[in-house]
Amino acid sequence: MTAFILKRLGIGLATLVLASIVVFAVMEILPGDPAQLMLGLNATDDALQALRNQMGLNDPVLWRYFSWAGGMLVGDFGNSYTYSSPVIELIGERAIVSLPLAVISLLLSTLIAIPVGMFAAARRGRMADTSVMGVTQLGVAIPNFWFALLLIYVFAVWLRLVPAGGFPGWSGGIWPGVRSLLLPAVALALPQAAILARVTRSAMLEVLGEDYIRTARAKGMPRRVVLWRHALRNALIPVLTIMGLQFAFLLAGTIIIENVFYLPGLGRLVFQAITQRDLIVVEGVVMLLVASVVIVNLAVDLTYALVDPRLRARA
Repeated sequence: MTAFILKRLGIGLATLVLASIVVFAVMEILPGDPAQLMLGLNATDDALQALRNQMGLNDPVLWRYFSWAGGMLVGDFGNSYTYSSPVIELIGERAIVSLPLAVISLLLSTLIAIPVGMFAAARRGRMADTSVMGVTQLGVAIPNFWFALLLIYVFAVWLRLVPAGGFPGWSGGIWPGVRSLLLPAVALALPQAAILARVTRSAMLEVLGEDYIRTARAKGMPRRVVLWRHALRNALIPVLTIMGLQFAFLLAGTIIIENVFYLPGLGRLVFQAITQRDLIVVEGVVMLLVASVVIVNLAVDLTYALVDPRLRARA
């Protein structure tokens, strides 16, 4: 088991190093001069040169990369030139919105998708299965931003049950904050639930055809016990894989949703930093998201070993 964990940690570290090189290189080859964009077209050459020196744009490329990467190792992501504050502080302020939003969305997606996928698999070929798969296909096809606008119209404008946008902050209490995240979470969760339900159904169908399932049914075990205790656990490997990928997507893919609901999260921070050419903020947030993907994938790999004892034996 120790060798298994060390191997996954090594792969994760290599991924982070490669990602940092790619992110830095992409920011370098983007057209345009950040200093020119920040000061405007009427800026003097002296002002542009002074700002380039302040931003380190005149330093050698390798020096800038190692300075940036080395700073991240000690928690220094640099300073934002637009907000005039450390990037790590900006990320911390916005993460308290994006992280709960991603967690709530993943919980909703899982609570909906797994029972729905099991229900469809247990009724394979029947009308219920066909109906469920049709609805999930619709959920996969509908863009989440269009679904978000529909939710705003129905639940915020028409029924007035939840706010249409904005975030009051956690200082006013947990429920007002969660209430403002409900519609964005649903808008993110339902399309992902449709994908996860289809994966759950496919995994369950493979397991339900195994000999031990038929043996359990022949011994007179109730259908519910067979599905939940025996079939689901053995079908969880592909389901956990998709859940890990979905959490990373939910954390990183909130740019449109956070702008639709006017939420001060990481997605909105990245969008504003891109429009303002604040590259140091973009680099910091992207690397944080890459690190979150690596950590989630490591957690999923460890969960595999907990779910399937055979993987522990191999490790």
